[in-house]
Amino acid sequence: MTSPEGPDVRQDENEIIRVRREKLAALRQAGEDPFVRVTYPVTHTSAGILAGFPILDGTATSIAGRIMSRRIMGKASFAHLLDRDGLIQIYVKRDIIGEQAYDAFKHLDIGDIIGVAGAVFRTQRGEISVQAQEITLLSKSLLPLPEKFHGLRDPDLRYRQRYLDLIMNPEVRGVFVTRSRILSAIRRYMDERGYLEVETPVLHNYATNAAARPFKTHHNTLDIDMYLRVETELHLKRLIIGGLERVYEIGRIFRNEGMSPRHNPEFTSIEMYEAYTDYQGMMALAEGLVTAVAKEATGGLTVTYGGELIDLTPPWKRMTMIEAVRTHTGVDFGALSTDEEARQVARDHGVAVPPEAAWGSVLNEFFEEKVEQHLIQPTFILDYPVEVSPLAKRCPGDPRLTERFELFVTGRELGNAFTELNDPVDQRERFIQQARDKHGDTEYDIDEDFITAMEYGMPPTGGMGIGLDRLVMLLTDAPSIRDVLLFPTMRPEMKDGRRNE
Repeated sequence: MTSPEGPDVRQDENEIIRVRREKLAALRQAGEDPFVRVTYPVTHTSAGILAGFPILDGTATSIAGRIMSRRIMGKASFAHLLDRDGLIQIYVKRDIIGEQAYDAFKHLDIGDIIGVAGAVFRTQRGEISVQAQEITLLSKSLLPLPEKFHGLRDPDLRYRQRYLDLIMNPEVRGVFVTRSRILSAIRRYMDERGYLEVETPVLHNYATNAAARPFKTHHNTLDIDMYLRVETELHLKRLIIGGLERVYEIGRIFRNEGMSPRHNPEFTSIEMYEAYTDYQGMMALAEGLVTAVAKEATGGLTVTYGGELIDLTPPWKRMTMIEAVRTHTGVDFGALSTDEEARQVARDHGVAVPPEAAWGSVLNEFFEEKVEQHLIQPTFILDYPVEVSPLAKRCPGDPRLTERFELFVTGRELGNAFTELNDPVDQRERFIQQARDKHGDTEYDIDEDFITAMEYGMPPTGGMGIGLDRLVMLLTDAPSIRDVLLFPTMRPEMKDGRRNE
């Protein structure tokens, strides 16, 4: 690894570290320990200065940031500082800051954090800069940054050392600034429509969702096993029952399952519930919410994802699952009346299903394998089989189906919504069937308190969950969920720094 100080320097990394530690020791011996100072009076940021020119021309300012480049040229030098908004150039002249301060500046390293007080001006080459009158070392960098010509490109290292990724790759900073704006826009949209943001427990007494594998832990004081939540749904519905008629939660979900470009063991979802509406109302909410967020994050309703132009302009396409399968495969599950007929069709088309799979489970497998990848533009897929929708109300015209939709964009699910089941008798039966489908796996218990709550009376309700990480991926053209998580789950490294395979 070559030194970031310049192409002519060929010290190895250990030598660079040794020299930097010697500089720190010398500073401390001289009574100038850079780690003693705790504040610095920052008056402007790089973006503020660049946007405010020429009004700020000649104005006294103080900025602070990390040295990212430096050109030493005799009696005058240039450097670029990186602060929270980006880069700005500083001009350091010996005759202005003094010979001793100029010599100290020349001994600084790439990566050091400094404060600069001076005047805003434009150089002869037209670059808006700060002419330094005083430089203060605020923190010493003891490790060299990645060499500037190659940067930090290894994905594994970027995810493990996100702090370096943020320093070296400005586009990565942009992704997480956008993520924060998306969160703010979601909260604003929901709050303006009378929804109440709430928080529900992360630790659950039961692993209640049989479709997802939980993380299990143990509470020592109570001497009971507990589970990290795999959903926020049942607690939010309790609040609907309690009279909080519009609620939402933005929260972490934990699932002890596989990892892929679309899946991380912990992720963020937005779940919302509204009394006295149904899944049609949730479709309208989804269109309004996503388009409002897209406008704020990107400035419009068209985004490019993976080279594909996505048009988010509503209304979005609507198809039932049966219609979608028929359109893309020619198979009409509506004309199949028995489970065996459905299983035979699956065999004929190379779709693997369990030997006892019911009609609805086969339909869902068929859809996932044959249809999902074709749903590039925003599409609502409606009316899911009851076998895969244990918390949704049945369709009045066909009890095999439920009033449920999933929203697909770029071939992946972005949201999931129901007309919520509010019949406690039906709910208990579905919970029992769900547990049986796990072949007696007793780790998945029935939440009896939720059934009790429903027995007090749950109003007609629409509910929806949206994957925040996938929404951010869509709006930032990120190919992997790891690109939109500041600290994605990683296999730990061994003590010598090698990956623990």
